Amino acid sequence: MNLLFSNDTRGAYPQSWYASTATPLAPFAPLQGETRADVCIVGGGYTGLSAALHLAEMGVDVVLLEAHRVGFGASGRNGGQLGSGQRQDQITLEKMVGADTARLLWDLGEDAKALVRGLIAKHGIDCSLKDGIAWAASRPSDKTDLHDYAEHLQTRYGYSQIKPLDRDAFHALCPSPDYIGGTLDMGAAHLHPLRLALGLAKAATTAGARIHERSHVHDIRHGSKAIIRTDAGHVIADHVILAGNGYLGGLDRQVTARVMPINNYVIATEPLGDGAANVLTQDVAVADSRFVVNYFRLTHDKRLLFGGGETYGYRFPSDIPALVRKPMSVIFPHLHDVPIDYAWGGTLAITIKRMPYLARVRPNVLSASGYSGHGVGNAIQAGKLLAEATRGPSEGFAAFNTVPHTPFPGGGIMRTPILKLAMSWYAMRDRLGV
Repeated sequence: MNLLFSNDTRGAYPQSWYASTATPLAPFAPLQGETRADVCIVGGGYTGLSAALHLAEMGVDVVLLEAHRVGFGASGRNGGQLGSGQRQDQITLEKMVGADTARLLWDLGEDAKALVRGLIAKHGIDCSLKDGIAWAASRPSDKTDLHDYAEHLQTRYGYSQIKPLDRDAFHALCPSPDYIGGTLDMGAAHLHPLRLALGLAKAATTAGARIHERSHVHDIRHGSKAIIRTDAGHVIADHVILAGNGYLGGLDRQVTARVMPINNYVIATEPLGDGAANVLTQDVAVADSRFVVNYFRLTHDKRLLFGGGETYGYRFPSDIPALVRKPMSVIFPHLHDVPIDYAWGGTLAITIKRMPYLARVRPNVLSASGYSGHGVGNAIQAGKLLAEATRGPSEGFAAFNTVPHTPFPGGGIMRTPILKLAMSWYAMRDRLGV
């Protein structure tokens, strides 16, 4: 079974609030017959679109192949949070790779935010970019950890845009009875992810990239010239960039062993009107400290857009609203029966270390994936780093290579049930408040 085609209509965006509030680009024609390129990119999400844009701006002849529509996958479905740093906190990274490399990874995280902001400004992308992400704690130990981490960023990294919030300050921002404090990072941001993807696609084609939609890559023949095959054609290219993330499937075993797809779900309520102030009093996004993170924000039409719940098989559940309503009702009990107008799922990808896996899997094949829920900045930056690495050395690409990535235990057959058991344990811990 292929995740690309397990849950969605071929060549169509999911019925999400994002799709209903974005203007799609005119379809790009499927690949037909043979074509040649300097670089062929597999996947039309943030990573692939960013790589295509940056390569085209370098004057490189680049072809991008997307099985559905650009921005179809996680790039057009996610929570829209542009976070600071990396998915792993800096204290963990300092232990994992040492202080100097951890500092470089922090700087890369800051560069990623600046890159996204710069691309939005340069190309006039209307994606409702707004400053501010709050991190919420439900347990005293989590609040202590969040406050200590804010102090660590301030003192060790000179990052002054984050501040701790006690219970009263957090409730003034987010009046949820579940939360007892947290932090507010005004250097982070939130946005409309599908509009961002469509804007990147438009910019890439304007720069000269060739995009083909409804062009599912099912085989790559490797050699000094790679042959990338779809149902109706093939590309002969000097270099290949694998940018499929959770939808990469079996195109490369090295990546598949280290990057695992999981499914996450989002709902959008009916417009809340004046009741929106009982959810958030500022136009910021929120993510909490649970192992399976809840994340939410208000849309421009005052809906609560709430993400929560994960599954690890191929199929989405039959009742996504019920799945996501459960954690939403814990955070906002007064919304337990609020009408839900939109509900959708998407496939992202994680690694054991919860850091993106950037690798040169063959001499002329590069891959980036496994953003682990931190993909808005990471993926767009990864596309730029992959573009650089096809041309020569890339310091940023090399820095991510220093993060150790071990394969998931159990191989392709057992990794999903093993992960499911581990996730269930952490979910139980969250429910028990320990």
